[in-house]
Parts: sequence; structure tokens; C-alpha cells
Amino acid sequence: MDIDAFFASEFDEHEDVVAKTRLACGPSFAQLLERAAECLRHGGKLMFFGNGGSAADCQHLATELTIRYKTDRAPLAAIALTTDTSALTAGGNDLGFENIFARQIEALGKPGDMAIGISTSGNSENVLRALHVAKSMDITPAALGGKDGGKLVGIASPLVIVPSETTARIQEMHIMLGQMLCGALEIELGLV
Repeated sequence: MDIDAFFASEFDEHEDVVAKTRLACGPSFAQLLERAAECLRHGGKLMFFGNGGSAADCQHLATELTIRYKTDRAPLAAIALTTDTSALTAGGNDLGFENIFARQIEALGKPGDMAIGISTSGNSENVLRALHVAKSMDITPAALGGKDGGKLVGIASPLVIVPSETTARIQEMHIMLGQMLCGALEIELGLV
């Protein structure tokens, strides 16, 4: 293995995806910010959910909002539906893995909330089902996706699609966009 070539190649691909994301995602990111700010202004909450690395991103982003991002300020209502192992395992066992997030949205969501699914492929069945349930409950069905958006297209709105085929690069952009959302919400809501 030529470690120097590998190292350089990874950075080159990352920088390429950053540039493409910057060009492609501005309008959809602005829509996501607008809808999230509206939700929080009216007493709603943001519910994040996804699988694997995306599940970790959900925890990260919900924490940035409930605790703090850049400054000490009032907490913002956010929850990661990926952290309750009892709910996840009981839901997976009793209702099927495809329903683990949908069931939590049914239990915890209310009209005016925002459900934010994260799926690099856009085809995660448990994310899609949760967004369908959210929409039926008058909860904004939003998502961060990748590739061509997959089955999230037509379900999630707003939908921010990272223009890459590489899962790792999509995940890198998702956490960047998610942290940008946290920072922008602090500004938009007058908390900084």
C-alpha cells in the first residue's frame, strides 16, 4: 500500500464532495433551517433518526441542540430516536426493525414537530416508514440523504441530498451540514 497516495486520494475525494455539496445543497439547507426554526419557535421538537454512523450523528446533533453548540444559551428541543436500547430492541423484536423509529414517532411526536431522517442511500426502510408516519401526523418529514436521494425523494421535504456515491463522504457532509444547522439555528432564533 502506498499510504501517501491513499492519504492524498482520500483528501482529494473529500474536497471534491465538499465543493459539490456547497454548490448543490444551499437552497435545500436553507429550507431545512427555515422549517426547523419555525418548529422550534412554535414549541415543537426535532426528532433525529438513522442507522449505523447516521445513528451516531443523530445523537451528536440532538446533543448540540439540547446542551449547547457554540455558546451558552437556552436549550433547544431535540431528541435522537437512536439511543433508547430498550425501545429499539423491543420494537425490533415485537414490531420488526423496519418500525423502530415509526413507533417512537407515534408515541413522542405531535403536530408541528420535525422528523429528520438520516440515510446515506435514501432507502433505509425504517427511516422511510418513520417519515411516512410523521407526515400522517402533521410532523414535517425532513431528511439528509446522499447519492440520488433514493426513496426519500417524494417523501422527505425538506430533503438535503449530498451529491456523492461514497458512503463515508456522504456521512462527512451530513455531520458538517448538521452542525451548520445547529449554528444557524442559534443565530436564526436570536440565541447568540
